[in-house]
Amino acid sequence: MSNAFEHIPHTVQGHFLLNFYAAVYRLIRYVRRLSQAEGTDLATYFERYPFVAGYFDQVKQVMPDDVAWEDASTWLEEEIAGWEASTDAHLPLRALTEETGLGLASRIALMIAGLVDEDSRFGTLFSHLQEPLGYRRPCLETIGQVMMERGWADGADTWSVCRPLLRAELVEVMNQDAPRPEWVLRVPALLWDVIRGEVEPRPAPCYHVHSSEEFAPIDDLVLPATFQSHLGQVPALVASGKAETLLLRGMQGSERLAIFGAVSRALDRGVVEVHPPMVGEAGGKRVGEQCLKYLGPLCTMSRCMPALVFEDLGPGESIDLPRLTGYSGPVGVVMEFEGGLKGPLAEKPLTLAVPFLQSEQRQRLWQQTLVGHPTQDLSEITERFLLPGGHIRQVGAMAVAQAALDHREEVRVEDVRLACWTLNRQLLDALATHIDVEGSWDRLVVSEATAAKLYELERRCRHRERLLDHLGVAFGTTTNRGVRALFTGPSGTGKTLAAKILAAELGMDLYRVDLASVINKYIGEAEKNLHRVLSRAEELDVILLLDEGDALLGNRTEVKSANDRYANLETNYLLQRLENYQGVVVVTTNAGQYIDKAFQRRMDVVVNFVPPKVHERRAIWQLHLPQNHAVDRAYLEEVTTQCAMTGGQIRNAALHATLLAVDDGEGVVHKYHLVEAVQSEYRKAGALCPLNGNGRDRETRGSMEAFLNALAT
Repeated sequence: MSNAFEHIPHTVQGHFLLNFYAAVYRLIRYVRRLSQAEGTDLATYFERYPFVAGYFDQVKQVMPDDVAWEDASTWLEEEIAGWEASTDAHLPLRALTEETGLGLASRIALMIAGLVDEDSRFGTLFSHLQEPLGYRRPCLETIGQVMMERGWADGADTWSVCRPLLRAELVEVMNQDAPRPEWVLRVPALLWDVIRGEVEPRPAPCYHVHSSEEFAPIDDLVLPATFQSHLGQVPALVASGKAETLLLRGMQGSERLAIFGAVSRALDRGVVEVHPPMVGEAGGKRVGEQCLKYLGPLCTMSRCMPALVFEDLGPGESIDLPRLTGYSGPVGVVMEFEGGLKGPLAEKPLTLAVPFLQSEQRQRLWQQTLVGHPTQDLSEITERFLLPGGHIRQVGAMAVAQAALDHREEVRVEDVRLACWTLNRQLLDALATHIDVEGSWDRLVVSEATAAKLYELERRCRHRERLLDHLGVAFGTTTNRGVRALFTGPSGTGKTLAAKILAAELGMDLYRVDLASVINKYIGEAEKNLHRVLSRAEELDVILLLDEGDALLGNRTEVKSANDRYANLETNYLLQRLENYQGVVVVTTNAGQYIDKAFQRRMDVVVNFVPPKVHERRAIWQLHLPQNHAVDRAYLEEVTTQCAMTGGQIRNAALHATLLAVDDGEGVVHKYHLVEAVQSEYRKAGALCPLNGNGRDRETRGSMEAFLNALAT
């Protein structure tokens, strides 16, 4: 049997057109009824609103002549149902009807609420029909009256017609303070775009709609083989209903959304990416209701799976997720390793932890990212930059641009390093302080024992990933690719300088966090803020310098007050987090004797920095004084022997002496410059300078000014 609408394309747009004209026809019937009550005819309205007459003519062209006004609604309903039955295409309105149980009457009511969005001229008509209110969008009472005729909502009231739409959150009330019959209803712009088949719906604050074609198939993902094999079984588990929620945990750059998208593609679905704001107190948070309000209908109509992305859940925090209205399919939740999930969506979860990429996978990703751009340093790039997949793609694109600045197609290690530096500044600068790195080990003067431990630390960092492949079976999974080092020693003995040189030798960025300031600034939130900085540093693979480590690594105390309990909790958290840390972290302290023994046991390398001895101080002076200085060797030896200064103090004194020389105009450091600078350092430390009365005579420069200055000293 032929269908009156068989000429309409079997597409989303075609289905929208049928329902749109059904809604227009329903409105025209309501206008006809009003005209009869007013003692006029429909032609009067057509003269006033000729665009309505145009729509009416288009509907009458496909409607048989023998269909009476009273039977037209039933005829339209049957013809639309027949058209729907003849296509297997995904139709948003049909999917919504099946998911929510809405009848055809509610569907047409929804279309009436959106008529103004399709043709603004309907606003003038509604304003006239709703006088004296004058609203340009239909009120609840108006929509109900339009739909209350035989064959549609016979015997029902106006509220019962619109209530299903409000419960399913398909329409929103623009004036909720008004009496309910005067509520003005509007279809959210995002939902209306999906209903009418827009390829790219209007952007919404929380939502980003991805088609399934945007994601690679599961087999094309670059992942460790075991994880990829498990991932291949997920679509069947989700489709069978054995798992309602797919929980993906991993660091931010680990392409968690791409993994979820591959699963959705296997199920022939797109993805609605959501970054919902969280409200509530720490420990128990929930998603802002406004963000989830239209998510269910949006996913149902666009044939998508929702992916809720949470980035800032800290230790001990959990998020309460309610079920989505208007959607009963699988839900994806993307989180880091910290934080928990509770609520209805946590009842049947399938949890997957995205593993760290091994060298083989990183090399494949670098090859994909740098395709068309030759590089002779691929192996070095792969070994040096232990980045997750998402960051590899970002850094690779920036490295190509960096090479283009030098008019090169070839990408080099330095291009990748600069690209990493740019990415690090974007993601980490708000959490930690970037420290410029330079120099080599020959610029650091320390004892032989300290130097040996530093070389050991460098080797451990260079081979931290390769080492795991050569360990005995007894190590099991207790060892990871992280390197934890503790630098102890008095201030000025070279701890920070050693960290700078270590970063320079490894070609890594260095970021500093003052633990003491973190604790003072974020009372009660230390764990959360430590989690943020440690997680970002871990995924960006930078060296993290935790200064003033004794602020959190000190011996845990007996709990005598709430302050003691919170301090111990912070200490316990950092102890656990460092043990699982996958990057390179250097903790410095001036009070190594107070460091908790549990921390020292978990450190891979402990380096003790001691004040320099005479021969070490001599080398430090030689490194810091200008090469053209005029201090005789004998006097410099006297200063070196008598003044037991640390490396930091020597550096400061050399800088001060050079400044004095520059201020004199000659720019050459003399003995009197050096003496004054050394004395200044001793005064700063509140100590008596050993040079008092010995070597304080200034060199005469052949002028009365020099003589008077010497006397004044």
